[in-house]
Amino acid sequence: MPPVQRSLIAPTAHPRLEDALRQKLQRRGETAGSLGELEPLAVRLGLIQNTLKPRLKQPQLLVFAGDHGLVVEGFAPRGATTLVQVQHLLAGRLPLAVFAFIHGLTLNVVDAGLADHIGPCPGLLQRKIGFGTRNARVAAAMTVDQAHAAVRAGMEIADALPGNVLACAGLGIGSHESAALVLGRLGDLPVEALLHTGSAPAAPLTLAVLDAVRSRHEQVADPVEVIAAFGGYEMAMMVGAMLVSASKRHLIVVDGLPACAALLVASRIAAAVTDYVVFARSHGQPGLDEALGLFHATALLELGLESTDGTGAALAWPLLHSAAALLTEVAEGDDPGPSQLGTTL
Repeated sequence: MPPVQRSLIAPTAHPRLEDALRQKLQRRGETAGSLGELEPLAVRLGLIQNTLKPRLKQPQLLVFAGDHGLVVEGFAPRGATTLVQVQHLLAGRLPLAVFAFIHGLTLNVVDAGLADHIGPCPGLLQRKIGFGTRNARVAAAMTVDQAHAAVRAGMEIADALPGNVLACAGLGIGSHESAALVLGRLGDLPVEALLHTGSAPAAPLTLAVLDAVRSRHEQVADPVEVIAAFGGYEMAMMVGAMLVSASKRHLIVVDGLPACAALLVASRIAAAVTDYVVFARSHGQPGLDEALGLFHATALLELGLESTDGTGAALAWPLLHSAAALLTEVAEGDDPGPSQLGTTL
């Protein structure tokens, strides 16, 4: 990412604005009562948009799909391929697609690196960098040039999107294992903790393969080199999309382990990107708790889901929309009040 782009990502900290937002909610609470956790979320949105009246519009949900060469080692369960999952999602046969539709989110699937060819169809963005990554046990999953190309593609996608809300999720067989490797290296976490499902630890074969991968790339530490060594095209594209969205002061919703891995890489490039992020979750696996702990965060909703990443983000959108409306749409008497800080609040 060019240094000039990094500099455009400003921290959201603004004590005077934060105080004004809290006072506004306090005045409202005197007549309407408290709305609990919705209020700090509303303050967060005001700080993200640098306004007393945040407005969220045209939310975009991008599911970045890619295959991982590491699965040739045999640890991935047999079942639907990544291509089949993408086809189900595009055809509206998954709850994620239905929830996005009924809540007014625009859903697109990005072919970042599917191992198969998929023809043009509505809801599909074809930005394939390669037909799946390489086996990270024997070589870097991507070259550094490929990783940079994927980051740039994500930046271009995000820059062209309408609205000011971007929800990101990853999809792909082997993506959770690859994400655990990225998070483990950059976050200094044990991979086995990141892959714990709650009902059982990761299988011995999986851990043996991932241990071999870590040893193969033992010296890699630079964030882009780490995602090239361990990650996937879908994660690298999410890095670029998150960086551009933050530079535009857009809200970013991160859902799932691959998206957390992308965020951690993005935060090592520009630390302030995390100021623009809220978290959703589509499954209850303890490994995701470990990942969220890296950001000292919890998910907006805990619904006990065990579904496709992105489902939690679609369900969290009404909550986010409501939090913004609390500051923007609820009437304040005859005086609509200012949008920006001034001499009179």
